[in-house]
Amino acid sequence: MKSSVRSAKTHLEPIPIPLSQLLIHSSTGSRIVFWLGVAIVLSSVWLPIISPPVALAMGIVFAFTVEHPYRKASSDAMKWLLQASVVGLGFGINAYSIVKAGQTGIGFTIAGIAGTLAFGTLLGSLLGVRKRASYLISVGTAICGGSAIAAMAPVLKADDAEISVALGTVFLLNAVALFLFPPLGMALGLTQEQFGVWAAIAIHDTSSVVGAAAKFGTEALAIATTVKLSRALWIIPITLATAFRMQRNAAKQGSDNASHAKITIPYFVLLFVLASVITTFVPGASMLGFYLVPLAKVGLTLTLFLIGTGLSKTMLSAVGIKPLLQGVVLWIVVSALALWSVKTFL
Repeated sequence: MKSSVRSAKTHLEPIPIPLSQLLIHSSTGSRIVFWLGVAIVLSSVWLPIISPPVALAMGIVFAFTVEHPYRKASSDAMKWLLQASVVGLGFGINAYSIVKAGQTGIGFTIAGIAGTLAFGTLLGSLLGVRKRASYLISVGTAICGGSAIAAMAPVLKADDAEISVALGTVFLLNAVALFLFPPLGMALGLTQEQFGVWAAIAIHDTSSVVGAAAKFGTEALAIATTVKLSRALWIIPITLATAFRMQRNAAKQGSDNASHAKITIPYFVLLFVLASVITTFVPGASMLGFYLVPLAKVGLTLTLFLIGTGLSKTMLSAVGIKPLLQGVVLWIVVSALALWSVKTFL
């Protein structure tokens, strides 16, 4: 009898749950954690350690530990914030620098973009990567990382999973390149010019290009920045060409599809170019860059956090690990060929 009572009491005793689990699994707790993450990312204005890769990692940790309280709103905000941030970066670019960049590395730029897109598409097909995700990774590698992916995603009508994996792959490799390229360039005995062109071709995003080149030297920084800016302008023709191709493919599928096929013009990319023209030729407009460019960089960092929070095990399993493998192999091949080219021709 006593044994039965003792057994009943044992089953009635509450199971202790750690406070941390109660916090992350409650609705209020998930909101607190989400806004705490946003606040930390916004502090990147003062804390350089909160870089885009760090913000993305924070978002992924959030996604796998906390139930997202604002999934739909966060996804919508991410897309607008990404586009607005790209436009804001345009106010920090001098139009004359873009023209000057065309005089350095134009051959490498054309060959690099064409070769990367072709090989990336082939590699994605061989690995069985979704066509849209494969193309986003290829475009991000060929032109300017996140900005190119942001411009191409609405044209391709890519879903959140494809955008997230493409951006995640690009920014992960950016983080690696930021630390790997400067010591590797020194070990290989590259000149300032060689390293500048190599970094602009082989590193995806402008921020990481600038960071790596700045560590290598002042001349490398100037060359890398201008060459990378010239590559960024290829977003427009590549995006428009893709839109025309999609329209033509839709027309071939039948009149119903063709009647609804529309070319999605990336207006925010055109605004990006306009911002550069304004800051260069409008008196006093350069001050806009002083305020808007830092805000744009924070906006891009926050965008990555939001992208990370939108990930889930279901979403990642649907896309698979193959896109990451495609991005890594493509990056290694492009980096190696670009290195050989600059050592041979510069």
